[in-house]
Amino acid sequence: MQDEYRTVARAGTHETEVNRSRFLCALAPAATEQEAQDFVAAVRREHADATHNCWAYVIGADAATQRASDDGEPGGTAGVPMLQMLLRRDMRYVVAVVTRYYGGVKLGAGGLIRAYGGAVGEALDTLGTRTRRRFRLATVTVDHQRAGKLQNDLRATGREVRDVRYGEAVAIAIGLPDADVDAFRGWLADATAGTATLELGGEAYGDA
Repeated sequence: MQDEYRTVARAGTHETEVNRSRFLCALAPAATEQEAQDFVAAVRREHADATHNCWAYVIGADAATQRASDDGEPGGTAGVPMLQMLLRRDMRYVVAVVTRYYGGVKLGAGGLIRAYGGAVGEALDTLGTRTRRRFRLATVTVDHQRAGKLQNDLRATGREVRDVRYGEAVAIAIGLPDADVDAFRGWLADATAGTATLELGGEAYGDA
């Protein structure tokens, strides 16, 4: 797994104009290829009267899935420069649709490449990006007497408490960078006089 990746901070649309053609770039986070395809379909329905609805998406922290479409523009002048802009910005789990309303002036291949890639770049600048970092899921089990103070101590030291479950003991779900696991074991033993246990789970991504 990649240690970290970047994605768009929120869904949104940014409009630019090039030689009287309107370019509307809609961006959204997409956890799966199906989500990306559903977003493309939704934008196409919304702008069914547009000249073109070109799109590109990158799915996977390692960019394993990359797709792009020129939607009727000359080959390689729309979807590919959009995809290249996403990759150049290290964007992952993201989908972009650039809707073009033709303004009567032909842009030529070079102009189209700059317009479509530029629309994505400007939209990313406007909507913002966020970094997601890999961490290890872990569960701390502790007695009820120490649970409240331990939760406060975890938050005070910047640990994200993801979930708390109460049973015979208290199970506190947290996320840890792999490099911090050994140091955390020592901290936990000191904080709970050796009474808490730490169980490591799988890996996930969270906001850096």
